[in-house]
Amino acid sequence: MEINLTTPALLFPTISLLMLAYTNRFLTIATIIRNLHDRYRENRSENLLGQIANLRYRTYLIRNMQIFGVLSLLFCVFSMFALFAGWTAGGQWSFAIALILMIVSMLLSLRELMISVGALDLLLSELEEHEKTG
Repeated sequence: MEINLTTPALLFPTISLLMLAYTNRFLTIATIIRNLHDRYRENRSENLLGQIANLRYRTYLIRNMQIFGVLSLLFCVFSMFALFAGWTAGGQWSFAIALILMIVSMLLSLRELMISVGALDLLLSELEEHEKTG
């Protein structure tokens, strides 16, 4: 396959938007963790501990999503540099690695999304159970 200097540049907008979305997720979860921490200090509940543990795992996933996204961007830049310098094979391999890293980042994002929905489903189930008994 023939690639030129502009091919890796096609990933830049995608990576930038994903990194922005990942950062927003992280900031939202950080705010939720701070609120849950304050609530736990007032009312030591096992439910809150479970939510905090879930959020800790999601935070680690988001960190890894960001790491793989940044690495993907770095390999895109290296790919562009290699293609600019005339190192076609190096540029192609770097671009392939960048694509793989982006796939890993998006798979981690999918996992984090599934955990997030699962946690919300548990809260909704608890609310429904409370309504049935109350």
